[in-house]
Amino acid sequence: MNVDGKRVAIVAGGSTGIGLAVTRSLLAEGLNVCCLSHDAASLQAVSTATAEADRQRLLTLQCDLADAAQISRAVETTVERFGGIDALAYTAGVQAYGSVVETPEDCWDHVMDVNLKGVYRISRACIPHMARRGGGAIVIISSVQGLACQAGVAAYAASKGGVNALVRAMAIDHAADGIRVNALCPGSVDTPMLRASAERFRGDKTVEDTLAEWGKSHALGRVARPDEVANVACFLLGDKASFVTGSTVTVDGGLTAALAVRLPEDET
Repeated sequence: MNVDGKRVAIVAGGSTGIGLAVTRSLLAEGLNVCCLSHDAASLQAVSTATAEADRQRLLTLQCDLADAAQISRAVETTVERFGGIDALAYTAGVQAYGSVVETPEDCWDHVMDVNLKGVYRISRACIPHMARRGGGAIVIISSVQGLACQAGVAAYAASKGGVNALVRAMAIDHAADGIRVNALCPGSVDTPMLRASAERFRGDKTVEDTLAEWGKSHALGRVARPDEVANVACFLLGDKASFVTGSTVTVDGGLTAALAVRLPEDET
């Protein structure tokens, strides 16, 4: 039983970007939340920015998601603090650019280690605790790049395609334990990672102009805010999504709904 009767969530990579928005949203919904990150400064910022009334429901832990022992300790600390685990959001991720020819093997391994194997590590640690409590929900932040991809993102696209397949496998394997598992595939989202990419590729433009240009690829004409993705993640983690499992849910502003084909202009 939870120590205070509240549901308990772990947000891996929960101190920046989409993860931070998920952490804030779950706290707002009244959950006890353990926020994991490798970055101590961003964890401190999360704690400082959390209202004092909510701070007792927030646990921040520095954790390297490439280290199974650290993950295990973080999960056990969460259980000791809050009494169990009901939900897991894996929002950590790294981007890399290049074809398979251009991507060094150590870079490939790092992308797979964080984006894909990290999901395996933390799910492996959390699922037994969820099963003992009669069920739970897992949401993994994937990407539209796991469904269709641009040029020059071989490692990233492969990692996200692997995530989508792993989500389906876990959904089937653990349905009998009452555990739902879903992937969420955003399009472009205004996060530090996207801004770093915009800085890299902006040329003579500003970062803001580059983000605005990238936003035009989406039917809605803009990139997403992190909270717009977090809202869907929190829905999937909640009881209102009780019959949703094994799904890849796109939150992409219509990006993958469009074809690149364009009709010629009507000159009549």
